[in-house]
Amino acid sequence: MRRSRLRHLGLAGLLVLGSLTAVGTLPASAAEAPTHSPSSSDSSSEQPASAGLLDAMQKDFGLTRAEAEDRLAAERDATGIEPAARRAAGKTFGGSWFDADAGRLTVAVTSDAAPSTLRAVRATGAQVRTVEHSARQLDAAKARVDRLDAPAGVSSWRVDQATSKVVVDVVAAERADNDVQNFLKQARKAAPVTVRTVPSAPQTFAAGTVGGDPYYTGNVRCSIGFSVHGGFVTAGHCGRAGAGVSGWDRSYIGTFQGSSFPDNDYAWVSVGSGWWTVPVVLGWGTVSDQLVRGSNVAPVGASICRSGSTTHWHCGTVLAHNETVNYSDGSVVHQLTKTSVCAEGGDSGGSFISGDQAQGVTSGGWGNCSSGGETWFQPVNEILNRYGLTLHTA
Repeated sequence: MRRSRLRHLGLAGLLVLGSLTAVGTLPASAAEAPTHSPSSSDSSSEQPASAGLLDAMQKDFGLTRAEAEDRLAAERDATGIEPAARRAAGKTFGGSWFDADAGRLTVAVTSDAAPSTLRAVRATGAQVRTVEHSARQLDAAKARVDRLDAPAGVSSWRVDQATSKVVVDVVAAERADNDVQNFLKQARKAAPVTVRTVPSAPQTFAAGTVGGDPYYTGNVRCSIGFSVHGGFVTAGHCGRAGAGVSGWDRSYIGTFQGSSFPDNDYAWVSVGSGWWTVPVVLGWGTVSDQLVRGSNVAPVGASICRSGSTTHWHCGTVLAHNETVNYSDGSVVHQLTKTSVCAEGGDSGGSFISGDQAQGVTSGGWGNCSSGGETWFQPVNEILNRYGLTLHTA
């Protein structure tokens, strides 16, 4: 890989691209946020935000610079206290999310929580909300829905901890379809269900060979996710184990060492032939390139950005963890995270990052970056744990 090209790409040869904007055409999944991987770094979420990141948050969220700085600080605090708040809630834990208006983590507990439990949760700095079902009960209910056979008109389903329901998204034009109605009937027997509509079915974001800064496998173009020691992680639907990979200049990078799709949507590619890895997500000139310092999981409600080879850098918020997505080609993927960030074909595999913390690789969604949409990603900690990889951090 030529050094002059590295300067243009912001060291993107083997880096990940991260962004905070609106989402593109994907389905979301509502899996419980994975615990922090021991293979990722815990350091430096206290690093000051770059000017470019603050500029992007001002643009995408309509914030002043001071408000953007305050929000990032509040999100770091919420991410840091969530494990302790979860432990304090114990078996009454009903979920957690970042409340942007209050600037605090909200922790749900069931109505049978003892006063001492409520005090223990509040002592962590979280605010408390009472809900009907525990997180364990909701996850079990969603698992029952996962066993149903979903028709094409059903987009995705996930646990919404704020409402203590399993939310099923249905393509608006297909809601009256008999197969969709039958699925919803069965889902309501299996779980406390709320039905919402989306404008179109989700699809994955691989693309045919076109110009840009991608990687290629065969005639498919995707985007690099995050650097790991020995290679990078990306989406599983972009290539199968054993497939060769070439870079933006069509020079050989390496080989898919592991890949899983459907059910999951993750893969990792080994790197060689003069390519190397760096702990960077490309800002594409919209923001400065972002250093990756760890992989602490951002809560629902937190800001997040995506970087990809087609639509570059966009930002939005985390909408749900552990969502099951039913893509338009019939592929079902579990445990995805849903965001309000846009994406388009060729962005698949690209990085989702929150602050300086890696979150996951782009899977798919619905919509585009002109009219908006929603996008899902496969959490990065699951990929690291599955293949025994170590995230490359600064």
